Amino acid sequence: MSWFLIRGWTILVYLFLFLPVAVVLLLSFNDNQFGSFPITGLSLRWFVKLAHNDAILRAFQTSLILGGLTAVISTTLGVLASLALVRYKVPGQNMISTLLIAPILVPEVVLAVALLLFLNALSIGKSFPLLLMGHVIFTLPFVVLVVQARLVSIRRDVEEAAMSLGASPMQTFFQITLPLLAPAVFAGMLFAFTISFDDITGTLFWKPGGVETVPTQIFAMLRNSISPEINALGTVMIILTVGLPLIGVGIVRKMAMSRGG
Repeated sequence: MSWFLIRGWTILVYLFLFLPVAVVLLLSFNDNQFGSFPITGLSLRWFVKLAHNDAILRAFQTSLILGGLTAVISTTLGVLASLALVRYKVPGQNMISTLLIAPILVPEVVLAVALLLFLNALSIGKSFPLLLMGHVIFTLPFVVLVVQARLVSIRRDVEEAAMSLGASPMQTFFQITLPLLAPAVFAGMLFAFTISFDDITGTLFWKPGGVETVPTQIFAMLRNSISPEINALGTVMIILTVGLPLIGVGIVRKMAMSRGG
């Protein structure tokens, strides 16, 4: 009886979490201009309008550029930090690890306000570099955690064997360590891109005037009215944020299996 109640409660929780997402997906294909049930017919016209909306296209371009730069910078810093903390003895190692992971523990709105106030005290205004810096700070811990977990499992004697055969530390890294780290590096990069692409709280604080990402564009559109284009845009966001990690997991597993084989 208790197991039946747990199952029922679990189903209710999942319905509560995912039913609104399903509603957005269904309404994005609704032919009726007013999002309501029952659906009068299926149509792709809201996606067509979305593709011709200059503001949304600019927001997508900004989000892709911002997410791509965030992923590259966070992954590079995360790999270097993980190597230093796992492979070498660094003074204050525990404190550095705590500082790197801290952005996950601090609420994002607190982190956003703190960074904004700090830079305002230095007379640095809102700009795209500030927005990029904020996203890097927020996504870096995820990369560090993923890469460190993989690096710990890589045996040190494999690298030592390569160096004993005449390879330099740089050659050992690029020919031995990095290929073994590749699944974690790719996963961390994908994490950073997805988190940056979806972020709205920090972006609202850090973005300069006239610059919109996809989440802030949705937020701005909701201030005026609930347009069917918002449902279509929400569907695109859901496909991207769910599809990319699933594709990434498949690629990472394939890479790990090929390395293992």
